[in-house]
Amino acid sequence: MAAPLDTERPHPARVYDFLLGGKDNFAADRAAAAEGLKVNPNAATAPLQNRAFLRRAVRFLAAEAGIRQFLDIGTGLPTSPNVHEIAQAVDPSARIVYVDNDPIVLVHARALLTSKPEGRTAYVDSDLRDVERILAAPELQNNLDLDQPVAVLLLAILHFLDDEDDPYRVVERLMAALPSGSYLVLSHITADFEPAAWARFVQIMGRQGITTRLRDQPEVARFFTGLELVDPGVVPILRWRPEQDERFTDAQAALYGGVARKP
Repeated sequence: MAAPLDTERPHPARVYDFLLGGKDNFAADRAAAAEGLKVNPNAATAPLQNRAFLRRAVRFLAAEAGIRQFLDIGTGLPTSPNVHEIAQAVDPSARIVYVDNDPIVLVHARALLTSKPEGRTAYVDSDLRDVERILAAPELQNNLDLDQPVAVLLLAILHFLDDEDDPYRVVERLMAALPSGSYLVLSHITADFEPAAWARFVQIMGRQGITTRLRDQPEVARFFTGLELVDPGVVPILRWRPEQDERFTDAQAALYGGVARKP
């Protein structure tokens, strides 16, 4: 279950909402974001480019890969277009289950993440680390058919799991429960391009109680072990099937991303 609402302590989903220009955040979230931006202004660009990567990846999965079931873990506060809006624009019958552990996200998700009549959306109140709870949740079991391919979306969440959380095992357990033809989509903050600025950002977030574990390209690519990567592989998100010439740099976006299929 989600932790009780604590408005005095920043939460990654609400900090992220603030960086995206949202209004569903508290003073502690805004203060944490402001401190982070002082030492690394690119922390404001990364969330916006991450959403653009999400749109491209989900559109690829729905329109080209034929995926009709999505499991979005670490949903964050609703920011249109959401996963179900993108997928159901391709096929209104698409089904999406959202997962997060913030009470504020839960309230907004139930109110705003509504499906087209032909499809379904549902919300699971859980933490990424509790894979078994997620997979056994009635909301998931009643809306996704785990005998059919599912796309797991882990967008900008794995960097909140430190090594002691064994994030590789978390991803492995998730994908092991899904059939052949399922997909994994993930994005992950990196310090590869600006190590000093991101090191300062991690320190600031740590003081606010938010763990941030930055990983390099080989470490991010390791999450896809045993899966078949979709071209162009694990790359800076701006380079993953761009739809236009980008005016930002890889350093400004500061995330790696990739999409892979379970054979």
